[in-house]
Amino acid sequence: MKVFKFGGASIKNAEGVKNILSVLKMSEEKDLIVVVSAMGKMTNLLEEIVVNYFSNPSEIKSTISKFYEFHLTIITELFNNNSHPIFNKLLKFNNELQLFVGHNKSNDYSFVYDQIVSFGELISTTIISEYLSECKFKNKFLDVRSVIKTNANYREAKVNWEETQKKIINSVSTTGVSITQGFIASEGSHNFTTTLGREGSDYTAAIFAYCLNAISVTIWKDVPGVLNADPRHFKKTQLLSHISYREAIELAFYGATVIHPKTLQPLQRKEIPLFVKSFYHPKNTGTCVGKGVFLNPKVACLILKEDQVLISLSSLDFSFMMEDTIGDVFKLLYEFQMKVNLIQNSAISFSVCIDNKFDKLDSLLKRLRETFRVSWNESVILYTIRHSKNSETKELLKGKEILLRQESRETIQFVVKT
Repeated sequence: MKVFKFGGASIKNAEGVKNILSVLKMSEEKDLIVVVSAMGKMTNLLEEIVVNYFSNPSEIKSTISKFYEFHLTIITELFNNNSHPIFNKLLKFNNELQLFVGHNKSNDYSFVYDQIVSFGELISTTIISEYLSECKFKNKFLDVRSVIKTNANYREAKVNWEETQKKIINSVSTTGVSITQGFIASEGSHNFTTTLGREGSDYTAAIFAYCLNAISVTIWKDVPGVLNADPRHFKKTQLLSHISYREAIELAFYGATVIHPKTLQPLQRKEIPLFVKSFYHPKNTGTCVGKGVFLNPKVACLILKEDQVLISLSSLDFSFMMEDTIGDVFKLLYEFQMKVNLIQNSAISFSVCIDNKFDKLDSLLKRLRETFRVSWNESVILYTIRHSKNSETKELLKGKEILLRQESRETIQFVVKT
């Protein structure tokens, strides 16, 4: 058994869906779990529906219509017969989405988010499964919510590994090809849909691989593999042919977006190799994450995180920032769901660079000001550089206003103004 994962960029149109069939045929794998994300930018569009649900209800109908028309265009190109069952299935999903929006009584943003956004993966996998069957490529459709179980922490659900492993082992066939959804799951008490965090489809692939003792996981992307830097932000990039689990976890922790941070640990535990390959050039070797050489070639790895917030705290009475005080800060960061990317403290100050993922900064600052003297900078950029030479670091930071610098043996981090 192997696990393949296809992201939204690989199925942004009808040609992308056809290419999945080509990749599956080229691989000649007979026993596969195929994990699929929502098509193209559909998660973003569904997030618009969530925003409109709470703040601009008059726009919901038109946004749902865009969502429906996008998928209708794709299936019209894929299926010659307009009476094919896929058309009714798409309409049924559309009606279910409208029904939820019209009748839901919950005001819990995260709960509503998960119920709405999940339609992206459910529709994409239904289309792909039906298209493969239409092309005589035998497969089974698997609703991942029936096997991956989580707690009810909507938008960042935590996997119940014991229950999940039991359900996957008992319910998922280890022969043939199964098509299933990434990113989504369900909580154990009421079976409401949950999500594993943005880009959680990679994590889904790792969950299946771990539970089924898979030979490998392959993530198919629109890049040749794992690069030493994001080409959207850096001019010169290199393909990394091999990365150790530990180095990949470090890069993911610091914000490298090619591999989801939670994906790697279950794979490392069972030494399951992870391949990152191009769906445009499926025969190329790409990148292998596994045992062996920690980084090949050994080059500087550059990570950039935009839209960060740098908060600096000091006590109101000029007392020291001790462990108990810092502990109180972390409790608030956890309460307001802030992702901490860098911390630095001295005797009288404490600084933290955070990702205001859930737009709760104002509420956090209000609480902090009750106890601390607070200053902050919004929309800053966090650079993380691993294995860098001094000349490379100087060139990268030339002309930038540095707000904070932190350095260890292998890693340098800078917070700079935009």
